[in-house]
Amino acid sequence: MTRPPTAAQRRVIDAAEPVTGRLRGTPAQLAALVRHGLAFRHPRPPHDHFLTPAGHRIRETADPLPQAADPTGTRAGQAAERTPHGSPAGPPADAGVFAARVGGEDRPQAPDGPDTAAGRARAREVHSAWQGLLELRRMTSPGGATELPCGWERAHLVRAAALALEAAGHRPAGPDTAGYRVRATPQPDAVAVHEPDGEALRACARTLEKAGWQAGEHTDPRTRDRYLLASPRRV
Repeated sequence: MTRPPTAAQRRVIDAAEPVTGRLRGTPAQLAALVRHGLAFRHPRPPHDHFLTPAGHRIRETADPLPQAADPTGTRAGQAAERTPHGSPAGPPADAGVFAARVGGEDRPQAPDGPDTAAGRARAREVHSAWQGLLELRRMTSPGGATELPCGWERAHLVRAAALALEAAGHRPAGPDTAGYRVRATPQPDAVAVHEPDGEALRACARTLEKAGWQAGEHTDPRTRDRYLLASPRRV
């Protein structure tokens, strides 16, 4: 791409579906994005258009438009992915975009128990994001398999692991409540999952393994706390 996208093209990019990057726009807009290497037309019917890695990078840059859309929660999740091992941080509760909860968010979430309207809305959002991620796996893997994590997950380890946990019904930690916390580690291909309850920690391990990750329990040499070290499987 030799020049930045136009305002109209940027709006199409910013409005792409969470996780999958599925695009909606006029044929001319979509064709222009394909020409510039920011989108591709899927070969399988219904031949939808999706962002390429370059298109995702465009979406993840600072948005000069008033809309400031960030459907995948990328900018909100970057702070969590950069935090030191085990430190409490996460996307702000009112970011206005979907982001899987990594646990330990700085501000309390709105009441979102399963019997509340907010809880039911959140469950729908999480389910939709997880199904979108499975579709992304299907589209980008040989033979359409969905068992192993895809490239997007390997590039966004913290948010990918958090989405797998939240989609399976695990509770993220709050400012004053126990639950899982997903954190980056010095290892480029692994995340740490902290959960003070031992059985809940093992349940997180089972969930991640079912979602295509490998997870093992370790002991922090300083605090003696148990935690998981998890990384996406390749085979």
